Amino acid sequence: MRLRIDLEACQGHSRCALAHPDIFDVDDDAKAFVRVDNIPPQWEDKVLMAIANCPERAISVDE
Repeated sequence: MRLRIDLEACQGHSRCALAHPDIFDVDDDAKAFVRVDNIPPQWEDKVLMAIANCPERAISVDE
């Protein structure tokens, strides 16, 4: 599983990075990015939680 962040939609709330710093981080402009190229199956619940909690719906699965 791979993730994608829509940088135009991301408003820098940082909820994903605060909740799951092993998967997400933010750059100097407070835009989220994915730290891991391929998400391991055991992290799928974390990913689904991050997607659901993104207020801008900027996180998506790119399979």
